[in-house]
Amino acid sequence: MKMGMGYTVLSRLGTLARYTIAYASITHCTFEYVGDFVLCKGPSMEPTLFSDNVLLTERLSKHWRSYQSGDIIIAVSPVNANQFICKRIVAVSGEKINTLKPHPLEAESTSTSTKQPMEMSMVTDYVPRGCVWIEGDNKGNSSDSRYYGPIPLGLIRSRVVCRIWPLSELTGL
Repeated sequence: MKMGMGYTVLSRLGTLARYTIAYASITHCTFEYVGDFVLCKGPSMEPTLFSDNVLLTERLSKHWRSYQSGDIIIAVSPVNANQFICKRIVAVSGEKINTLKPHPLEAESTSTSTKQPMEMSMVTDYVPRGCVWIEGDNKGNSSDSRYYGPIPLGLIRSRVVCRIWPLSELTGL
């Protein structure tokens, strides 16, 4: 009798393990290849997006539609591969870009100054093939292509579809 109960418990644990693995695999594949949820942090996309907004993103459209100017994307940061960034595509491959680009001024010979002042200059350039030019909507508080140049399409992880949190601001983007 004890043997039968042990077998039943093991059988049920085996069934639970199979279902757990199946659901975990489906969830992983969905988040990796279809889309996922992203929690925004930082002010670079204000006033469009704010910290603690939750976004729904998708990864499928890149297979039948090119990224376009105006798309909001999630990408791997070109300066820190462990960080993701949320920015708007301003120009795509082959398009002309006119932007104010910050350049550090020569540092004064004072040892107390740790921050270099920035000078803005108008730059005209073309986005190279296989790249996009991205900028945050909050130009005064965004590290973007104005600092590190165009980013390769391979760094783009997903395209933002809509904001889903807070519910009072549910909207397509």
